[in-house]
Amino acid sequence: MQGFIIENIANLYKIKDKDNIFEATARGKFKKDEITPVVGDFVEYDIIDQEKKKAVITEIKERKVYIKRPKIANITQIIFVISSKDPRPDLLMLDKQLAFAEYLHIKSIIVLNKIDLDKKQEFEQIKKIYQDIGYKVIETNAKDRIGIEKLKEAMKNEINAFSGNSGVGKSTLINGIFKKDITEEGKISKKNKRGKNTTTAIKLYEVVKNTWIADTPGFSTFEINEIESTDLDKYFKEFKDRIKDCEFIGCTHIKEENCGIKKAVEEGKISKDRYERFCKIYKELKEKEKRKKW
Repeated sequence: MQGFIIENIANLYKIKDKDNIFEATARGKFKKDEITPVVGDFVEYDIIDQEKKKAVITEIKERKVYIKRPKIANITQIIFVISSKDPRPDLLMLDKQLAFAEYLHIKSIIVLNKIDLDKKQEFEQIKKIYQDIGYKVIETNAKDRIGIEKLKEAMKNEINAFSGNSGVGKSTLINGIFKKDITEEGKISKKNKRGKNTTTAIKLYEVVKNTWIADTPGFSTFEINEIESTDLDKYFKEFKDRIKDCEFIGCTHIKEENCGIKKAVEEGKISKDRYERFCKIYKELKEKEKRKKW
C-alpha cells in the first residue's frame, strides 16, 4: 500500500491514501539506516489491522525536498507571512527564508497580514520591493477574512508550508482558510509585542483535493547554513542577471570595485535595503563558516 504522511506525533504517523487514514509506526530498519519518516513523505506500508486502521511503514520514497528543521518533506510552496504591525515586519528573516526557498527550488508567496493596523500603509513600500523582484505578494487582514480567497487560489494543487515569526497571524490565516478553528491562535504579548508560539506538532491539513497546508512549529527559525556564503548571491533573484556585470569572478559584492550588483543598487535597480540585508546575511554565513573551521 502507498500513502502520504500527514501527521507525526511522538513517532506515531498518520498516513492518508485515497480513501483512508491509517495510524502507523515505522519499521526498525529505518533507525539502522539512520533515516526517519517525516510529514510529507510518500511511503509504502503494510496494514496490520484493517478495522482499527493500524499499519507499519516499510519504505520511504525518494524525497524531492527535505527540510531538516522542522523536519518536513516534499513541500512545493512556502507562504511567508509577515505582519504590517504588531509585531513589526522582520524583513531580514524574510530575505533569509526567501533565499533558502530559492536554494531548495520551492515556490514562494509573501503574505502581508494585518494591513488594517498599518494606518500609514507602509506595507505598500514592502509590497513594491518584492513584487518588482518577481514575488507574488498578497495583502490580508485575516481577522476580517480580507484576502483569504485570493490566498486560497494561490495555494491550489500545492503542498504549502506557512512560515513567519510567532504572532504574525499564521494560525488566524489557516483558520480563515478553513472557516473554523483548525489551529490555536497565538496571543501577542502586550509587554514586548512579540508572539508566543502555540503550535506543537507538525501536521498537514487538506484544504481541497490535492491542496495541503502544513502547520509547522519553529519554521520561522530554520537556519540557512546549508547555503555557502559564496553562493548566496545566486539565491537573491534580482542579483542573478547582474552577477555577469561584476569585474571579478567570485565577487562577493561587498568590498569589490566595479561590482555589477553595487552599480545596480546605485542606479536604483536593486533595493538598497535588500542589498544591505544581503550583506548582513553574507557576513553571518561567513562567520559561521569560520567557526566550523575552528
